[in-house]
Amino acid sequence: MPFANTLNEILRDNASLDRAIYHHESGDSAREVAFGELYERALGLLHLLQQRGAQRGDRVILYLANNEQFLDGYWASLAGGLVAVPVATGISDEHKHKLLRIARQLGQPWLYTDRKTLERLEAFATEKSEQAAVAALRARAFLVDEIDSLERHADLLIPAPSDTAFIQFSSGSTSDPKGVVLTHANLVANLRSVVQAARLTDADNALSWMPLTHDMGLIGMNFFMYAAGMNVHLMPTELFIRRPMLWLQLAERHHCTVLCSPNFGYRHFLKVLGDRAVDNLHLDHVRILFNGAEPISPALCEEFLDRMAPAGLKKAAMYPVYGLAEATLAMTFRLAEGHYRVAHFNRHRLGVGDTAETLAAAHPDALPLMGVGHPIPNTEVRFTDEARRPLPDGTVGHLEIRGPNVTAGYFQLPAVNAQVITADGWLDTGDLGLYHDGEVIITGRAKEIIFVNGQNYYPHDLENIAIRAPGLELGKVVAAAARPAGAEADELTLFVLHRGAIEEFLPLADSVARLVNEHAGLEVAHVVPVKRIPKTTSGKLQRGLLAQEYLDGAFVAEMAELVTLRAQRDAAAATAAETAGGPGAGLAATAMEQRLKNVVDTAMAPKAVGLDDNLFEVGASSLVLIQIHEEIDRDHPGVVDLTELFDHPTIRALAAHLEHKLA
Repeated sequence: MPFANTLNEILRDNASLDRAIYHHESGDSAREVAFGELYERALGLLHLLQQRGAQRGDRVILYLANNEQFLDGYWASLAGGLVAVPVATGISDEHKHKLLRIARQLGQPWLYTDRKTLERLEAFATEKSEQAAVAALRARAFLVDEIDSLERHADLLIPAPSDTAFIQFSSGSTSDPKGVVLTHANLVANLRSVVQAARLTDADNALSWMPLTHDMGLIGMNFFMYAAGMNVHLMPTELFIRRPMLWLQLAERHHCTVLCSPNFGYRHFLKVLGDRAVDNLHLDHVRILFNGAEPISPALCEEFLDRMAPAGLKKAAMYPVYGLAEATLAMTFRLAEGHYRVAHFNRHRLGVGDTAETLAAAHPDALPLMGVGHPIPNTEVRFTDEARRPLPDGTVGHLEIRGPNVTAGYFQLPAVNAQVITADGWLDTGDLGLYHDGEVIITGRAKEIIFVNGQNYYPHDLENIAIRAPGLELGKVVAAAARPAGAEADELTLFVLHRGAIEEFLPLADSVARLVNEHAGLEVAHVVPVKRIPKTTSGKLQRGLLAQEYLDGAFVAEMAELVTLRAQRDAAAATAAETAGGPGAGLAATAMEQRLKNVVDTAMAPKAVGLDDNLFEVGASSLVLIQIHEEIDRDHPGVVDLTELFDHPTIRALAAHLEHKLA
């Protein structure tokens, strides 16, 4: 299938196709936007942006939760040679901090958003003394609410392939995130390779719930599918979280052939599915189920495919891939023929320079790792030692990539670019892996990025949040990913320096977990007291060493004592409440409290949450908060905003707040 040299030419050429993007805001209906209408709306919105003063080369932050409005802004920016910068709105303070850090890097960006989101940002600015930064954005804000007509159109600009199309920023929160600069040439090169490798055609139909601020959602499951000339079905991520079954129901209804999900999506789907039968679904038409965006769990793939077999989902549909923003998106694909492959390696022989040792699956030291295929056409992958010298197949090394789809560098970070990218174009991904039987295997992350719910989190970001707890400071807390034997995914584990009695550590552990949960929207699996924090001779934290010590059982006694102390504390609190004659941890005094407790217990299952338990202390992730809010909004539409759960984080307080607002 021929392609133009820039995204703008694809936008122009696709306008004549009888295809559409379908926005599924519910399971009952969808808003259809034909390719031709998308083109007209992009030029109409571009005209309004230019009327405000936006010029070619200006940067436009896209800060919208609505998929349809986001795509209008994305294509309007590209159509005029503006540089689009997607930023997730999120629900926590750290998302807003990230927006401001990105805005500072960009200089004087435009902000494309809606009035309600801007008002929340201004309220946040007042609370955090960031009024000047937000006022600068307000002065260059273009609000969706102010659009009255798109009838007048701007002229479509045809840029040079080397022009920047957009900038994809990393998930950094408490430090400056890095912006991956992607040109039209990068995007078109990756598009051509992906279409060839996956054999995409205009006879396919795509369906995605991935957020458009994520490269898999925006580039992989939206732009690539749109450019290939197929119908594209989009459902909001929040709708998938609330109704995961709807994902595959829509796939059946619209005969979608290309789907996608990272680990956490499959886990969430299976959790909600429970023991219900799926033989009423018919998914034999699904030919590709992309699996990427975070380390792939072979066990989870098997469980999902086994559960969906009665629906006709073929095992060969599971399509493990490897990619990253620096490669535009995709770097390796499984071969179009055959099933995915899993290899089992000695978990203790996976250091850089080690010759990987394969083991039987039943061996206690066997670590199952998913093969992610071969480099896609026109790309190169190699594994190198610490001196960046290529290593032979079967040897673990630093994964480096090269190709026309690979970024030329990060936004305004020349020193980082010189360190990461060689003179002949090899980019160090920060990942570790090897070639095994001709296939790429990813073994770990040299840069210690923590993968949770399909997103990348930097340890120092989470540590900077945790040290807000009383008595902590930088260097006394370490964030790391640890995957115990048998676990499907990495668990976020915090190691806190503590040399006092273990009884004194319990409130500190709760405080640290609550802070990270509240500000980053992440559930902390474990908070571990340690007597020392190992560092290198240059003073760098040895996060990986602590994680390995934890997995090797070095802190078993301390963790067992914490479990006992926590149980004793909870039992004492329940007894005290009963003695005082008040409602116990599980006894609701009002109908509203009981209704909210049922909602929270369902979302937090198998945990049982007391009326006065702080949701952030008991591990309510951002996904769980969305589920809780959706249930409340179903009973009482528009009464409580999602952000109000942060102000009333217990069932009892939230019930009182809701009753007050209803009154």
